[in-house]
Amino acid sequence: MKLSISPSIIFSVVSVTFLSFFFSLPLTTHALGSSSTLAVTSTSVCGIVGEKSTQSIICYRISGDIISVEPNVSFSAISGGQDFFCGLRSGGYAFLCWDTSNSSDNSSFNNPKRVYFNTTVLLQNLAVGENHVCAIVNDTANANGTGTVRCWRGDGHVSNQTPADGDQFESISSGNGFSCGILMNSSRIRCWGNNPIATKIESEFGNMPMGSIAAGGSHVCGVNSTGFLVCKGDNSSGQLDVPLNSALEYSQFSQSKLALGDNYSCALRRNGSVVCWGGGGGGGLGLFPVGISFESIVSGANITCGLMTLNFSIMCGGPGWPNVDNSGIQILPFTDKILPGPCVQSSCEGKLYPDSASLCSGSGNICYPPELNVSLPPPPFPPSPPPPVILSSPSSPSKELKNGLLAFAIVGSVGVFAGICTIIYCLWAGVCFGKKKVHNSVQPTINRAGSNGGTTSNHSGLISRSSTIRRQSSRAMRRQRSGTSSKHADRAEEFSLAELAAATNDFSLENKIGAGSFGVVYRGKLVDGREVAIKRGETGQRTKKFQEKESAFESELAFLSRLHHKHLVRLVGYCEDGDERLLVYDYMKNGALYDHLHDKNNIQKKSSVINSWKMRIKIVLDAARGIEYLHNYAVPPIIHRDIKSSNILLDLNWTARVSDFGLSLMGPESERDHRPMKAAGTVGYIDPEYYGLNLLTAKSDVYGLGVVLLELLTGKRAIFKDDENGGTPTSIVDFAVPRIMAGELVKVLDPRVGPPQLNEAEAVELVAYTALHCVNLEGKDRPTMTDIVANLERALSLCDGSHGSISGDTISIVSE
Repeated sequence: MKLSISPSIIFSVVSVTFLSFFFSLPLTTHALGSSSTLAVTSTSVCGIVGEKSTQSIICYRISGDIISVEPNVSFSAISGGQDFFCGLRSGGYAFLCWDTSNSSDNSSFNNPKRVYFNTTVLLQNLAVGENHVCAIVNDTANANGTGTVRCWRGDGHVSNQTPADGDQFESISSGNGFSCGILMNSSRIRCWGNNPIATKIESEFGNMPMGSIAAGGSHVCGVNSTGFLVCKGDNSSGQLDVPLNSALEYSQFSQSKLALGDNYSCALRRNGSVVCWGGGGGGGLGLFPVGISFESIVSGANITCGLMTLNFSIMCGGPGWPNVDNSGIQILPFTDKILPGPCVQSSCEGKLYPDSASLCSGSGNICYPPELNVSLPPPPFPPSPPPPVILSSPSSPSKELKNGLLAFAIVGSVGVFAGICTIIYCLWAGVCFGKKKVHNSVQPTINRAGSNGGTTSNHSGLISRSSTIRRQSSRAMRRQRSGTSSKHADRAEEFSLAELAAATNDFSLENKIGAGSFGVVYRGKLVDGREVAIKRGETGQRTKKFQEKESAFESELAFLSRLHHKHLVRLVGYCEDGDERLLVYDYMKNGALYDHLHDKNNIQKKSSVINSWKMRIKIVLDAARGIEYLHNYAVPPIIHRDIKSSNILLDLNWTARVSDFGLSLMGPESERDHRPMKAAGTVGYIDPEYYGLNLLTAKSDVYGLGVVLLELLTGKRAIFKDDENGGTPTSIVDFAVPRIMAGELVKVLDPRVGPPQLNEAEAVELVAYTALHCVNLEGKDRPTMTDIVANLERALSLCDGSHGSISGDTISIVSE
């Protein structure tokens, strides 16, 4: 008999399955020093095995050895430091430590040091730092002693670096020379240790109540009581640059949520995906493949590992991991499953983990965090795409097949649903036609003759390349507009006009620092001490100018309220008050790249920080990574449309961030207004194919970045007046490209930086060839942002001392 099932029933079943699966995800994670079922040291990765009567420890040496750790007894948690790790015996009455400093000697795994043994005063929440161990006391005979902390040095002797007497903690985590914990009575952070960063971290958290914390090398991250992710401490590598996140995107009450290395941070979302930031882009950004779900993650100093949901195998990567197959990651060859959580003898207060009895082999249960019993709305982040087929499971084929089919159904249903929504939106919105406009917030306006009677410029230098494009019929591009409207900006604070006026001294000229796509930017200081940049739209009646300001305001708020990346400027909040439209961003202390290259006050500063080839390449690599995120990882993808040096901002640490999303993928202003998408951009940076043919693709941003590359190489503006040409405005593309192609790169380099050294010369040549490809007239001949990032990463590594010849034929360019 043929069974017929309606699509609506299938959709309902899949939706229920997805929600059930979503709310069943365990959320254990790990940091440099918090207890888990995984541990990482500089040479080893260890885990507590499952499906055996004894939950013993197994380790993988980076050298390739798999070692069964002695003694073969049950452990509830392990935690790793720099050159040793410790394990807490099931029951909490003892913990042992193993030395892993000798990468070629495996005998130490058979000779543990027993540091603690007491059958009355039990321990919990073991936290190993770089060279010390702390644990929370669970004193069954003395209630006042429960929650206090004891610490030991790496040699096993008692440490005098402990918190104040009487302090009782819910949880603790250890970093390099310090530890922090959440106090029982107030949920505030208390830190201690011989590293001065401890005092700074405690002070920065202040009175903020926290649900969980985790420590890294010299920083601490956690989820506060309102469900938001925050980080404090050292930010030398961007490890505090937390991605924008919504309440409850990360669980806030289970044992630990984050995996923090020395100079980067990673977090596990509720949907099992991992996001990382910091480390100069190398610590964890893009560390794990998208589409793979993890049960837990753990970091050592510069290695991060995750326990995969599919088969309880461990995947590792990071700057300290050997690149065994050029993928940067490796699935460890354990034949045993690793426990996703400790096996406890008591009944679960919350929800019992699936297959708990099998994983614990009848000796205890694995429990979910208690708060997951509460029905919570799904957080507003996009679903992960389908996982790549790279996994081999040591579990039974039937079990793996079930898990695989479940994952396929979940991810597939989400993808189908998103696709249907997109099609409905496109049919509803239609395709629009109308006038073109070139937005010009920095450079002088240079017009060309158009269908609507625009004037013709005499500046032949600018027109020479664009005039060669054959006129074709207009092709408009429409994309689904991303994010929330300004009325529902879930991830941005709402400010009053009075608050922002007070922060900027009533928008005084002394506070003015620049201009954006729809208004003037002011420096401000909020009442809580935060330094911010406030963009205020031009005020006026509801004219065409107001509509443009409104559209730009909506675009920036919609995009930035959902985007989070180290190399995108962070939106703090917004204000809507009558005709007033204001956006509030993190203040970028070092201003715009444009100012450092072209401002009269900076031109003569030959000692400027950016007057080195390595720093210039690093800055444009930062920007390229931000644009790559927009093109490849934002859902749906975003085209910026106004990439230029004045929209690349530099923070306190000279990390570059892309800003000003007021022109990004702007759609029609109302459902009745079906004008075409405006050819927006800035003269000198705008893609000639887009301007001439109204054809917008991601390659339009590539062209703008190519112009920025030429700016960094030559030190000249996108449009400049050369006295040798009698003051005629000249395009930097027309100036630099022929000379570079003729092998005369040295003649166009910015003299303020000085002649590049041997390795720098190779790097600068690679950047120049990349720029040439970026400014090709046709988009199909330009590289993707992924290609550009790869080339710039190689160029930066050349500055650090690598060798190798470069030619236009060997760089990574793939045209579409």
